[in-house]
Amino acid sequence: MTTSAAPDPRPPVALVGCMRNEGIHILEWLAYHRAIGFHPVVICTNDCEDGSDALLDRLAQAGVVTHLRNPLPPGTPPQSAGIARAMAHLDTTPVEWLAHLDSDEFLNIAPGAAPVQSLIARADDADSIALPWHLFGDNGHARWPGETLPAFTACETAIDPATVKFKSLFRLRSFASASDHMPTGPLVAAPRAVNSAGEPLSSSVLHGPPRSRYSPANAAVRGGAEVNHYAIRSTDVFLMKNDRGRGMGPPSDKYHLGSKWHARANRNEAQDRSILARWNEVAQEITRLRALPGVAEAEAACRDWFTATRARRLTPETIARWTKKAAA
Repeated sequence: MTTSAAPDPRPPVALVGCMRNEGIHILEWLAYHRAIGFHPVVICTNDCEDGSDALLDRLAQAGVVTHLRNPLPPGTPPQSAGIARAMAHLDTTPVEWLAHLDSDEFLNIAPGAAPVQSLIARADDADSIALPWHLFGDNGHARWPGETLPAFTACETAIDPATVKFKSLFRLRSFASASDHMPTGPLVAAPRAVNSAGEPLSSSVLHGPPRSRYSPANAAVRGGAEVNHYAIRSTDVFLMKNDRGRGMGPPSDKYHLGSKWHARANRNEAQDRSILARWNEVAQEITRLRALPGVAEAEAACRDWFTATRARRLTPETIARWTKKAAA
C-alpha cells in the first residue's frame, strides 16, 4: 500500500523544468525541491528515449507533478518552448511565483535547504530574485554513483562575481516570457529586481533581450541563496550530454572533456555539504515517490537505458573524439 503526501500548507511557489533523457535524476531533484517548499512542479519533456516521459506520466497520475509534452517545430530551442508552455499552464492557476531549474540545478537557501517561501517573504514587492550559480565538480567520480547531493560536495571556493551566471525566482504575471536564466518581456511598468536578501538591484537586465547576469554582480550574489549547479556530475553523465543536446542552442563542443565549459564548471577546490541539512527528509520522500504505482519500474527502465547507452556510446574512440587536446 502506498501513502500520498499531505497537502502542502505553504504558499504555492512553482518549479518548472525542461528535460530530455534525465530519468536517472528526476526523483532526487523532485524530492529535494518538494522538501524545500516548491509546489506545484511542472516538467516539460521532448523526444525522450530513456523512458523519463513514462516515469513522469506515473508521477503525474499520482498528482506529484504536471507533465507537459513539448513537441518542437524544427529549429526551436526546447527550453524556450517548454518555459512558454509551462508559464501558459501556470497562468490558469493561483501561482504567483516560479523558478525554472534544470535537473542539474538545486536551489540551496542558507543556512542549508531552507524553505523557498523565505525568499518570497524577503522580496516584498519585487518582481524577480537573483539566484547565483555555485559550481560543483565531479568529486573524482568517473562513473555515475547513483545520487547527486551526497556524492558531489566538491565545489568552487567562492562564487566569482566577475563570471557568475544567475537563475531567477520571479512573479509569473509580471512578465510575458522567460529565458532559462531570467524573466523577459515585463508586463509591469517598472519591474524590480532584488538579491535573495531583498536588497535592490538594477532592473535594466529585465528589459530587452534575454540576459544571464544581474547587476551589480557583487550585490546580486549576496543574500544566502544559491543554485548548486552540478553541471558535470560524473564523467560518464557529462559526456552523455553530447547525445542529449543543448536546451538553448545548437550542438557544440561544450560537453567535451577539456572544453572551456568543462574547465570552468568542474570545480573541486572546496567542500560544501550545507544542502544535505534535510537529506533524511529528502531520502524519505524519494522512497515514498518510488512506492507510487509504476514509479519504481519506470525509474528502473531509465537506469537500464542509461547503463546500456553508456556501454554503447562511451567507447574509447568516442571518448577520445569528445576530449579536447590540451594546447601545446
